[in-house]
Amino acid sequence: MDAYDVVIVGSGPAGLGAAFEITERKPACSVLIIDKQRYSSGGMRNDCKMNFTFPIGFPLEYWTQEVAEKHLDKVAAFLKPEILPKHNLQVYQERADRLGVSLLEVSQTHLGTDGGVKLIKQLLGELQRRDVDLSLHEQVRTVDAAHRLVQTNLRDISYGALLIAPGRQGFRFLQKIMDAHGIPYLDNIVDIGVRVETRIDHYPIVRDYYDPKFSFPDKVRTFCTNSGNAHVVQEKCSTSYGETYYSVNGHAYAAVKGKENGMVNFAMLKTVGLTEPLASGQKFAEQLSLQAMLLGGGKPLMQRVGDYRLGRRSKHTDFNHDLYDFPPTLPTCCPGDISLAVPARILRAIWKSMKHLDTIVPGVLHPSTIIYYPEIKLYANKPTYLDNHFRVLDSMFFAGDGAGTSRGITAAWASGIRASSGILEVLD
Repeated sequence: MDAYDVVIVGSGPAGLGAAFEITERKPACSVLIIDKQRYSSGGMRNDCKMNFTFPIGFPLEYWTQEVAEKHLDKVAAFLKPEILPKHNLQVYQERADRLGVSLLEVSQTHLGTDGGVKLIKQLLGELQRRDVDLSLHEQVRTVDAAHRLVQTNLRDISYGALLIAPGRQGFRFLQKIMDAHGIPYLDNIVDIGVRVETRIDHYPIVRDYYDPKFSFPDKVRTFCTNSGNAHVVQEKCSTSYGETYYSVNGHAYAAVKGKENGMVNFAMLKTVGLTEPLASGQKFAEQLSLQAMLLGGGKPLMQRVGDYRLGRRSKHTDFNHDLYDFPPTLPTCCPGDISLAVPARILRAIWKSMKHLDTIVPGVLHPSTIIYYPEIKLYANKPTYLDNHFRVLDSMFFAGDGAGTSRGITAAWASGIRASSGILEVLD
């Protein structure tokens, strides 16, 4: 049987942040990172936008500004980001203020999907130099917390402390762990939305502010803006019953002169909290996604704004270089009518926010603009934590987006650092 002082499940930013902090503060500590994927996963592999301003990414139920900024300073000192400049924001802010909309000024860096992969390789190389073991394509099956044992598809491993940080993709895996160990939690909150794609000329604010953060009434916000060489992509997901569905997302690649496609995409997300009767946000989101798949023949839906305004579905003939200005970057989606798939209350709030956005940045609702659906974020597990280090059992800790301690790369890294302080206390 293999034995380690610390076992970390998940090689995303939360797991990496914890590993670097532990090996920095206790170099003799033996650390193993496990990931079920064949490659190191996590948000840095998906466009790699990082925000360094509170409260972006920090759930307020777990973070004060003082604590968050203290940990952000550590993240920034380690990653040494090149903060992107912002220009000419006053006119946008004034328009937003008149509509009751907030435009947050956030310190950001953007590496792109290719730059993120390069950074991951550098980070893993540094961990190897620190004698951290990384085991890819190894999947945790069970955890025996009483005897501090992890069983994977390959072996049994004993540990002194365990950090489970599987990210958003591990949302359901984390629930299985909590159910098996009687850890109380809620998952009644979910973000449901669409991804908007248009030409940069129709959303020129991105020339001055790479990922503009707008917050609208009705709990709607912009999220994950990609521009330059930007593409909408689909991600394969599965329900708790094993049914497959696809969600959309956005990617962009590092800026290379002459290779830009002139496109921009971003999400419009509405936060939905299910209360009476208290229900699972995950299962609610799964049902909405399956309904979209039914209408799209197993594919996500896409609709031109011009068609949506006229109350008609989009057709394949609407997605060409001529009639509607530009072709989609994800042409495999099914043209259709998203109003048949999105609950009316959610769609009304999103569409109202998009009209506000079109007033702030005129042109974004050009008839050619494409609305893709669904884009759903499952990262709202809310476990009952025993202390400020995200401890759930005597020697078990959680961190990252899947555990509800963060929403994004830098906050996930910060939550890994915060958990590591508790882990070191357990080991001592």
